[in-house]
Amino acid sequence: MHKKLFIPGPIDVKQDVLEQMTRPMIGHRSKEASILQRSISEKLQEVFYTKEQILLSTSSGSGLMEGAIRSCTRKKAAVFSVGAFGDRWYKMAASNNVPSDKFTVEPGEATKPEAVDEALATGKYDLITITHNETSTGVMNPVEEISKVMKKYPEVIWCLDAVSSMAGTKIEVDKLGVDICITSTQKCFGMPPGMAAASMSKKAVEAAKQVKYRGVYLDLLELYEYIQKKDHQYPSTPAIPIMYAMDYQLDKILSEGLEKRFARHLEMAQYVRAWAKKNFEIFPKEEYTSNTLTTVKNTRGIDVASLNRELGSRGYAISNGYGDLKEKTFRISHMGDYTLDDVKGLIQEIDDILGK
Repeated sequence: MHKKLFIPGPIDVKQDVLEQMTRPMIGHRSKEASILQRSISEKLQEVFYTKEQILLSTSSGSGLMEGAIRSCTRKKAAVFSVGAFGDRWYKMAASNNVPSDKFTVEPGEATKPEAVDEALATGKYDLITITHNETSTGVMNPVEEISKVMKKYPEVIWCLDAVSSMAGTKIEVDKLGVDICITSTQKCFGMPPGMAAASMSKKAVEAAKQVKYRGVYLDLLELYEYIQKKDHQYPSTPAIPIMYAMDYQLDKILSEGLEKRFARHLEMAQYVRAWAKKNFEIFPKEEYTSNTLTTVKNTRGIDVASLNRELGSRGYAISNGYGDLKEKTFRISHMGDYTLDDVKGLIQEIDDILGK
């Protein structure tokens, strides 16, 4: 039985997008491959609001996150964590022997610009990582405010995890001054999992040139330079079937219109938030709630696992809380190609199961 996936990803993919993955294979060193990969990159530049080079990676978003912190930290990284995925970035740094410090907040809180300023004022750090949208807590960090602080530190490389928010809310990469902005296919883009993408500024490229040990597969400098030399081709064989789906789906996204897409995501978010406030509580502070996923505080002590089993029998799936928040919270995503009517259908089923 197919379930409508209202989980933090992967989410549902339209049938016409899936069918693109059945197209005949092409050689990854062919002119056709260059045309395909250049097309994807140029469309992604529009979604990212950037003129910088786009890098594609046959990996999850975590691959480019690891590549970024390893490739561009010359001295020491400041990792700002508001949950599990910020913690993962710190683990990546430690596992790659990259000097780093982690700055955490209470679950449900955001990274404040004052905290970033205080850390960078020490002069100890030449790279920072920020999670734009933390799917464990449902927090969306105030990157516009953080951007104002970052302009005081032009030598610092800013890496932004936008894995679960890019294409679901407006992120103007160049205007913000983000050096490496990372996303992946299986969330707001409404595509199958397996590909990641990042913008990489020229400042980040110059920083990477100063780092001796950048690894191999996730060496962002090698990816960047290879694109220039080989017309948007890559050192390793990419996932061409997913690229067919990417190119096709990006046409659909741009045809919908980015502002309309963002408005649709916000409309779904506002509906779920209103329902959550009426029946439970929203877990994060309200001013930092995500536009692509809502983490609900389980104030009624419902059995979330049982709720999800019953939802599954009705063709839906939501997500339990993440890690220590399991059963204390539950999560409902509202991203990709879903509409307000789809969200209303889910909420109606939840209300019915809970006896509302």
